[in-house]
Amino acid sequence: MFASYAASVVVASHLNRAHKSISGNKDYERHALMNRLILMNDRDCRDQLRMGREAFARLVKLLRDTGRLYDSVFSNVEEKVAKFLYLIGQDARNRNVKFLFYRSGETVSRHFHEVLRAIISLHDIFLRQPNGLECPPEIMNNTKFWPYFKDCIGALDGSHFRVKVGNDIVQRYRGRKAFPTQNVLAACSFDLKFTYVLPGWEGSASDSRILDNALTRDLDKLIVPQGKYYLVDAGYQLRSGFLAPYRSTRYHLKEYSLRQPKNARELFNLRHASLRNAIERVFGILKKRFPILGSGAEPYYHVDTQANIVVAGCILHNYLMGIDPNEELIAEVDEELMREPISSDVAVSSQTQQCREGEILRERIATAFWRDYNTNND
Repeated sequence: MFASYAASVVVASHLNRAHKSISGNKDYERHALMNRLILMNDRDCRDQLRMGREAFARLVKLLRDTGRLYDSVFSNVEEKVAKFLYLIGQDARNRNVKFLFYRSGETVSRHFHEVLRAIISLHDIFLRQPNGLECPPEIMNNTKFWPYFKDCIGALDGSHFRVKVGNDIVQRYRGRKAFPTQNVLAACSFDLKFTYVLPGWEGSASDSRILDNALTRDLDKLIVPQGKYYLVDAGYQLRSGFLAPYRSTRYHLKEYSLRQPKNARELFNLRHASLRNAIERVFGILKKRFPILGSGAEPYYHVDTQANIVVAGCILHNYLMGIDPNEELIAEVDEELMREPISSDVAVSSQTQQCREGEILRERIATAFWRDYNTNND
């Protein structure tokens, strides 16, 4: 009996030492992983976390210094943010991050939502609507656009993001895609930064319906300063505050790659498309930078969380466009956009007063374009 007891004590002592050794190894491996991610190679940091080392360090400092995130007993802010960025930047599953960081699935999930809330709280800093007091430099410093588009404040469009919803509501989220999506309305400036984002609408909802809601809602309302306007595509009605191209007239950039515009309407659409494609580019960059939004695979998160991830992604995109834009990624998006098939969205015609005001503005700009274009080419 004594021998049996002694043996059990030895086994228990061995298991205890092994557990401590494993715990120590986990801390060491986690520390080594963080060093590899954020300290050693800038390319590795950008490939894995979708931003360079300096951008990562500044983001962590911002979140810590403003009290949005805190170090906990077992995890610091650096690790929490790294896990979040890895999840959205690699479209990784919870179990992948659990394995890499030697954390429980519960811890990974808790830290993910903690960082998600912290990023969204930066909304007022990085997502600001234009006040219309200044003309965008991309217009003012380009004779093709100035002074014709002097009252333009940005471009606006919708984009679809795949979502995961229950069978009882899936039809509401199934629109132009074969799978359920949310239709996200967004506006951007011409330096490729989001200025407004409204996520969460069902994929079956039309762009015009979502725009009407954005203009009349109480919270997160889209504001168009008096006398200013956004450029929109042919899927939207021409109206006061939203300048659409001429219908039944070429307006995609690649349609002009083979020949020059032949009349005022074609020239207007060419210049309009040259500016308006900023919103297509910014959506493309967002989805390519954060594959959780653009992979096309069914998301792991509920639709409400996925809507929040869209907002967080837009905020991070704006943050990075200021300090770490990644020109290589932008070039890839531009090349892909030129290869995409031309869409054929056409809005329902309207004869409202707002529509007539839009027609007058468009005709005035098109006439000025064509007059100066012919004068300069004589």
